[in-house]
Amino acid sequence: MVVACSVTVGVTACGGGSTDEPGGQNISSGNRHINLVAYAVPKPGFDQVIPAFRATPQGDGIGFSQSYGASGDQSRKVARRVPADVVNFSVEPDITRLVKEGIIDVDWKSRAPNNSTPFGSVVVLVVRKGNPKNVRDWDDLLKPGVQVVTPNPGSSGSAKWNLLAPFATKSDGGRNVRAGLDYVAELVRDHITVQPKSGREATTAFEQGQGDVLISYENEAIMLDRANATTSRAHQVEYVVPPQTFKIENPVAVVNTSTDKVAARSFVDFLFTPRAQRLWAQTGFRPVVPEVVAETAHSFPGRIDRLWTIAELGKVLGAGTAAKNDGTDLAGWQAVDAKLFGAKGAITKIYNSTGGHS
Repeated sequence: MVVACSVTVGVTACGGGSTDEPGGQNISSGNRHINLVAYAVPKPGFDQVIPAFRATPQGDGIGFSQSYGASGDQSRKVARRVPADVVNFSVEPDITRLVKEGIIDVDWKSRAPNNSTPFGSVVVLVVRKGNPKNVRDWDDLLKPGVQVVTPNPGSSGSAKWNLLAPFATKSDGGRNVRAGLDYVAELVRDHITVQPKSGREATTAFEQGQGDVLISYENEAIMLDRANATTSRAHQVEYVVPPQTFKIENPVAVVNTSTDKVAARSFVDFLFTPRAQRLWAQTGFRPVVPEVVAETAHSFPGRIDRLWTIAELGKVLGAGTAAKNDGTDLAGWQAVDAKLFGAKGAITKIYNSTGGHS
């Protein structure tokens, strides 16, 4: 298991081994170089995808340095001009920040397929083996005594996705905002006992025995489930896919200050190839290329009756905002952040009022 931490060029900030050698393969050597700055969760996927890219004619001779951490923190680092060629963040606003800084081009979403989102996931509930608290759906998190682990939305993009899943479910996709916020308020106030900085740190906290339920990306749950084979019974887990949950979309972009945009663009293009898409699926992430989606569907069990998306939630929450936004309603993440997670957002206020630091 990878310990949650920020990974800087060549070594981990928490004292682990070199990140230049995922799976024992040296990925730093080459006469060209890419600095990848990403959120914490996809490291297992990139550990497979990067060597595969380097084995292609386009990737031959391209070395990599990697940095992983909480999505918001990583975005702010790049805004401060930490060296970066390619970024991969948990949520779109962390790229939008860099567009405003002039570091990423305005049209970044059109530069690659699927709005420059090469993989994703869905929000699930990870529980202890045997599911002793009988957690099946969102209401079960509010049972007396149930302790929940999920990151802090002030630093973590995954925390936002985690909270949007029950919010969308309880608010009917934003049509009853009060019902959604009432649920989130009770969850935060009475049940969220641990607020790590990133999704990966939340996973590590849960592995170490904290909490009864971990709200998480499906890929993290799959990773934990696979680890059961080498884990003591006391630390084994399983996961539940709620009937209603949220589609997670994790975008990628090339930084316009890159010293080798051709190499950076080649790498981003590779992420959408069937080869890379299969590797994403093998490491627990949902692919986006239709042929691979169909081919790997059996890898993602669980029935989802309603999969909410950021586009539809944003459309509802942004309705009627045109007067304050140059005649156009906010949409997508702009609307969701303004309503829920911005400085004046309703969920931000919930965290502030309960002692959270979002």
